[in-house]
Amino acid sequence: MNKHQIRKKILKIRKRKDLKNYILNFEEITKVLKKKRKIKIIGGYYPYNHEIDDIEILKKLEKKNYLISLPKIKKNNQMDFFEWSFDHPLSVNKHGIPEPFSNKIKYPDVLFVPLVAFDKKLNRIGYGGGYYDRYIKRINKIKKVIIIGLAYSFQRVNFIPINKNDMKLNFIITEKKN
Repeated sequence: MNKHQIRKKILKIRKRKDLKNYILNFEEITKVLKKKRKIKIIGGYYPYNHEIDDIEILKKLEKKNYLISLPKIKKNNQMDFFEWSFDHPLSVNKHGIPEPFSNKIKYPDVLFVPLVAFDKKLNRIGYGGGYYDRYIKRINKIKKVIIIGLAYSFQRVNFIPINKNDMKLNFIITEKKN
C-alpha cells in the first residue's frame, strides 16, 4: 500500500472506533523523560480529527514544572512552537486546530508528534502536509530534540514507504505498555 492508501484506511478505522478507553501510557512517557537530562520544554499538540489525546499528559507535565509549547501554523506552510499554559486561551486556525495566542517561540526538548500510522522502524505517516517533517528537520539544526510519536496501538502497520523528506521518530508511545 502507498501512503495515501494507508492514511485513508487508518483514518477510516480511527473515525469509527470508540476512543474513550484509549489513554496514553504516562509511565512510558516518564521513563523516556527520566532517561534524558536537561528536559525543560515539551512540545505538545491539541488533538484534532480523532488523534490520541495528549492534553492530560501535558497537564501532568506542566504540574511537574515543564514548560508546554504548542504549534502554530504560519503562512508559508511552516510551523513553530509557542509557549502555552492551561491558564491561557487558544485561538482556532483556518484548519480548525486550536493554537496559542503567544508569540514567544519555544524550541522543545521533547516533541510529541501526532500521527495517522506508524511502523516498527519508527516511521510515521501524518496527514500529508509535511508540517512536522519540515519542523523536525529545521529544529534539529538548532538543537537535539527527542521526537515521540503518540498513537493508538491499532495505528501500527507492517510497513510505511518513506522518502528523503520523512523524519523518523525516536520513540512511539501508545495506550499499551511496551
